[in-house]
Amino acid sequence: MHLLRLWIALGLVAACAADAAVIYKWTDADGVVHYSDQAVPGAEKIVTSSGSKNGIAVGAARAPSSAAPGNKAASRSDFAAFAIESPAKEQSFFGDEVIPVRLRLEPDLKVNQTISWYLNGAPLTDQPPTSRSFALQSLPRGTYQISATITDTVTGESQTSDGVTFYVRQPSELSPQHRKP
Repeated sequence: MHLLRLWIALGLVAACAADAAVIYKWTDADGVVHYSDQAVPGAEKIVTSSGSKNGIAVGAARAPSSAAPGNKAASRSDFAAFAIESPAKEQSFFGDEVIPVRLRLEPDLKVNQTISWYLNGAPLTDQPPTSRSFALQSLPRGTYQISATITDTVTGESQTSDGVTFYVRQPSELSPQHRKP
């Protein structure tokens, strides 16, 4: 009977430990604070207990109490809606299909706020700082995650949308339509 209790206790400890998520925090050359689920050179590792869903951190990342007062993460309650509308979660695109990217944001950006887009954790530098929609073209076959970060340029506060995972499929060279008669 004691062995059964031990196994139950170990199972509960393992279940609680599985809910921890790792988030990385770093400040770029412009002094903007970023949070990501992917390691970046020089980033501070933060372990949260908010859990994770398919490798994507769930919940808002919180800066540790030792952070400077002006560099805290803003609350998601600043926006009634802050989510990626397109692409849809787990959506697949085929061939050289153009991938529309669109952010739902209510209320609109304030004058001192900018949007930064990230594809697989890397910034998309070809987008204007207020771009709420654009198109991705000619992505190679693979799995991608897109997210957006809104940063207040005055206070340095930032918040990041939940990431959306999507797939790009390419027809196989071995498929019947590619075979020569």
